Amino acid sequence: MRPYEGLFVLDTSQGIAGPYCATQLAALGANVVKVEPPAGDWSRGLSTRGGTHSVMHTAFNRGKRSIMLDLSAAEDQARLAALAAKADVILEAFRPGVARRIGITPEAGKPDVVFLSISGFGQSGPYSERPCTDSVAQAFTGMVAMNQGMDGIPHRTGAFFAVDMVTGLSAMVAVQGALAEQQRDRMTQAAPRRRVLDVALHQASAALLGYNVAEWGLQGQEPKALNTPAGAYQASDGRYVMIGLLREPEFAQLCQVLEIEDLSQDPRFASFPLRGQNREALLPLIRSAFMARPSTEWLPRFHAARMLCDQVNTPLDWLADPHVRETRAAIPLDQPGLGTLPFPALPGIGPWSVKAPDLGEDTAEVLREFGI
Repeated sequence: MRPYEGLFVLDTSQGIAGPYCATQLAALGANVVKVEPPAGDWSRGLSTRGGTHSVMHTAFNRGKRSIMLDLSAAEDQARLAALAAKADVILEAFRPGVARRIGITPEAGKPDVVFLSISGFGQSGPYSERPCTDSVAQAFTGMVAMNQGMDGIPHRTGAFFAVDMVTGLSAMVAVQGALAEQQRDRMTQAAPRRRVLDVALHQASAALLGYNVAEWGLQGQEPKALNTPAGAYQASDGRYVMIGLLREPEFAQLCQVLEIEDLSQDPRFASFPLRGQNREALLPLIRSAFMARPSTEWLPRFHAARMLCDQVNTPLDWLADPHVRETRAAIPLDQPGLGTLPFPALPGIGPWSVKAPDLGEDTAEVLREFGI
């Protein structure tokens, strides 16, 4: 699918959220030009590196062209302004106020430009100037509080950049909505108008927790556990098995597979609420049962019973899985300086394997293309 072929996206953002949004647009055919300072996007310096590339930078900047501009110089500020005047979509992720000081504003774009700002706490409000990262947003919105480990300590989610990436996806949805509105305006011959979008990490994080925030707010306290004893359990071979429970009869089914049928008759564990109240008595019994066999024996038993179950994989386990291989769920990308990287296919978009640009490699070409 290339619905955005011919769309010019000027990406002045760095890091993850803004660049990830722009990469999604590139995957759908947009002409994405990434503006980088002489030192490059800071993500080039993190994770495994090769030359000016890193795995992190590659992941969030595939399919773009890179131009290098020193925005402390008047000449390069003028070049950026000339590019902005021709862009259909402009992305920025500076601290609120910085973009305006260097001329990256909605007014700098076309009359119907889609202008997207990404920040930690939004463009207004008492916290707008605060620095924010994925972990800060997780802590602020309650995500860390709800991710309490077996050690009793709340943790940030183990998936790196969870909030950054959901912010990038939220931004992509907002941009697509604005572009659809533009098309509707053109069809009705309405006057062109700019769309100014304000996407914040903390808001994207909170939206991801929509159900949880609503239930906590309704009850005014921490809700009771939903589906005890669902969770991850270690088998005798050291591997973990994840069990999901959605309906009451599944607890008896779990006990049958684990060969502890008597447990399902215990009145303390007769319902989800009662199992939640008595989880301290129940969980050690479930853990002990799982230790009786290796994961390679438990998984076929649970799958035969059509229960929600799978082993807890590492990314390497996932890449090696026959289902992943047969369905081409991971696509190889040959990135100069790094080698071949296996990237998950983009959901709904499918195979897309385009390299990330070297720092500033397209500067002359882009400026010439736009007559600058």
